Amino acid sequence: MSRISLKHLRQMKVAQEKIAVLTAYDASFSYALEKAGVDVLLVGDSLGMVIQGQESTVPVSVDDIIYHTANVIRGSDKLFVIADMPFMSYANPEQAIKNAARLMAEGGAQMVKLEGGAVITETVKQLTARGIPVCGHLGLLPQSVHRLGGYIVQGRETEAAEELIADAISLQEAGADMLVLECVPATLGAVITKQLDIPVIGIGAGSDCDGQVLVVYDMLGLTPGKRPRFSHDFLADTGSIQTAIELYVSAVKSGAFPNSEQQF
Repeated sequence: MSRISLKHLRQMKVAQEKIAVLTAYDASFSYALEKAGVDVLLVGDSLGMVIQGQESTVPVSVDDIIYHTANVIRGSDKLFVIADMPFMSYANPEQAIKNAARLMAEGGAQMVKLEGGAVITETVKQLTARGIPVCGHLGLLPQSVHRLGGYIVQGRETEAAEELIADAISLQEAGADMLVLECVPATLGAVITKQLDIPVIGIGAGSDCDGQVLVVYDMLGLTPGKRPRFSHDFLADTGSIQTAIELYVSAVKSGAFPNSEQQF
């Protein structure tokens, strides 16, 4: 069976069929997520925190992402797999092309994800011109958490919201095929999702996005410390990890997740 394609994900947006996304870092979870009906797997640099025990995503390397992406690919036969480009691995277009090529050729990713708006549009153009599918990432940018001053909701003020909308449009015009929107008001998430032709995947961005993504460990209530407000412990609703993942997929598909308490 062939893997889910970008064309299929675009068709899901048009049909208003919600896209269920979760992070994955190994073959066993990849297999379980596929069995549960997840559509897309994200090999996130969040592995720095939930796998490596780092304080942020910044220390994660390209080699780390390649290693985990290859493991995820081995556990899944049909899911669309996105790999994060780590901190400073796309500081310029030339560097981005080299590292993205490695993530696809060595790791097996079908798409790479970059954080940032207008400042990375030239890089996005260069990548997509070479056949490398790109997912943008706006709102709260974990790789820029030190500059942002922490994990803070973005786009609350009118000027900041307008800037995010402009960034989203510029990424699409540069060739991005998907967008992750993190920690923004639900009303802003709805506006951006409606304005773009590409799928918009929310994480703390409201229920009107085309799909939802969570860190799988957050979704299972396994993350040390306080769980993000926009998440939900689906494992607490059942005694089975497999059933918890299925509950997440069902909640995303039906629109039950996120609810009003899980958005800003």
